[in-house]
Amino acid sequence: MPHSLTLLPGDGIGPEVTEATVQVIEAADVDVTWDRHRIIGKTAVERGRPALPPDIIDSIQSTGVALKGPVTTPVGQGFTSVNVQLRQRLDLYSNVRPCSILPGLKTPFEGTDLIIFRENTEGLYSGIEHYDERLQIADSIARVTKRGSERIIRFCFEYAQQRGRDHVTLAHKANILKKSSGLFLDVGREVAAEYPEITFDDRIIDALCMDLVMHPDRYDCIVSTNLFGDILSDLAAGLVGGLGVTAGANIGDEYAVFEAVHGSAPDIAGQNIANPTALIQSAVMMLRHLDETAAANAIENSLRALYQEGAPLTPDVGGEASTSEFADALADRVADRVAA
Repeated sequence: MPHSLTLLPGDGIGPEVTEATVQVIEAADVDVTWDRHRIIGKTAVERGRPALPPDIIDSIQSTGVALKGPVTTPVGQGFTSVNVQLRQRLDLYSNVRPCSILPGLKTPFEGTDLIIFRENTEGLYSGIEHYDERLQIADSIARVTKRGSERIIRFCFEYAQQRGRDHVTLAHKANILKKSSGLFLDVGREVAAEYPEITFDDRIIDALCMDLVMHPDRYDCIVSTNLFGDILSDLAAGLVGGLGVTAGANIGDEYAVFEAVHGSAPDIAGQNIANPTALIQSAVMMLRHLDETAAANAIENSLRALYQEGAPLTPDVGGEASTSEFADALADRVADRVAA
């Protein structure tokens, strides 16, 4: 069926990896009309517009689904992260980050296959901050609600159930943060009781981080609050080859944004050497969300075959191919699978 989707190329290497991903999706013979929005984040601010222009929100509310490249976020000052704004404005409360090793990639953690579920709209990223100029004290409030906790934890269990996964671990710091993390843990135990076929346990966040780099095979699905989930998802990406090969999705009850989770890498922008794998893997998640299962399988299987062969790959994963050469080779493989 035809799909109208929002396309946000972002900045830095964003336009390059986005065009490569669109090429691969088109090779899978998916009928897509893209509503393209190139003015976002730094580019928008430089033109006197909000970092997240209203027309982008309008577009996603119309199409329901967006594919987004990386957008630069200023550190310590400047505008609020576009990612945070999108998640809060569209209530994209579930951040989903699958982390599994592609064939042929060498890491010390063979066999790792995790999914991190991060609450996406509250916690320390609620943006509730105060600065007392006189005392020079900065305060940040980590807002955790029962409703917010329940819906991300239930989303995790439902996702696990639908995909045949049988183990959920809840990450928390309830030994110290007895009210906020304690609430999240209490709700987790309540929800887990409704899914007796799924093994449930909980781990204190610092102990979990240590165990993940020693025994990642012990874990399957991990759910946590916003800040802890952010840290865990990058840690898990490191187990499987880095952010350049890891997919990401932000999903709510009405809208979904699928994105590259890595940065905009302005130092290599325009050089045609960026790896589009992360955004391509995110596009696979998007196609499954749209019930385009055959196209998603064609891209996923072609990508895994290309990595297994070891060429042509981009320099960050040991190859010598350009972004466009990688995209051309993958698109050809996808087209062959679709035609077969």
